[in-house]
Amino acid sequence: MITLRTSIPADGARVVAIWAAAVDATHDFLSAEDRAAIGEEVAGFLPSAPLTLAVDADDRPLGFMLLDGAHMEALFIDPACRGQGIGRRLVEQALALHPALTTDVNEQNGQAVGFYTRLGFVPTGRSARDGQGRPYPLVHLKFG
Repeated sequence: MITLRTSIPADGARVVAIWAAAVDATHDFLSAEDRAAIGEEVAGFLPSAPLTLAVDADDRPLGFMLLDGAHMEALFIDPACRGQGIGRRLVEQALALHPALTTDVNEQNGQAVGFYTRLGFVPTGRSARDGQGRPYPLVHLKFG
């Protein structure tokens, strides 16, 4: 059974590992240099970020999201657990808190674009670069 809880500092290594595995499984468009640089940035802030975790019966994190108000900054699921409804469960939690939820997704990550579209998100715009100015276009999405 999957439950949701707030992250604690002891979850840090596991959430970074989830992020790394998920990115390696879905972000093949990243250059090796950018993947390494982003990984360092993530390892520096993710362990102390206020995350919502999806955990199994043994309290092991399987996925997480990061909200900034009504904007979902991150949603990552352990690739070994994809297709089990974990991402949907996290998004539903976010929507319960913020019905006008927004998020951004890498345009080259077709799996993520499709996931959000199936859940009812619609494109509201596009940026040619990601939030750090790298050449990875973003699709801006809003629920509804």
